[in-house]
Amino acid sequence: MVKMRLQRNGSKRNAQYRIVVSDARSPRDGRFIEEVGTYNPNVDPSVFKFDEEKAKEWLAKGAQPTEVVGKLLKLAGIEK
Repeated sequence: MVKMRLQRNGSKRNAQYRIVVSDARSPRDGRFIEEVGTYNPNVDPSVFKFDEEKAKEWLAKGAQPTEVVGKLLKLAGIEK
């Protein structure tokens, strides 16, 4: 099963995330297949960027977004 999820980057108390497509069995910050965006919750308002073509392509292939990534996709206007 393939998932779209967040991969943590940044230092302590300064989390920044990559939005990646990875195998559901791999660890959170482990191997991933492809990076499709970034998310920074530390600024107000939060900043997130998607490569829309890649995101839509992976959703069409059956990648399941996690709860947070699903909300970000909805805000970005990317739907299944």
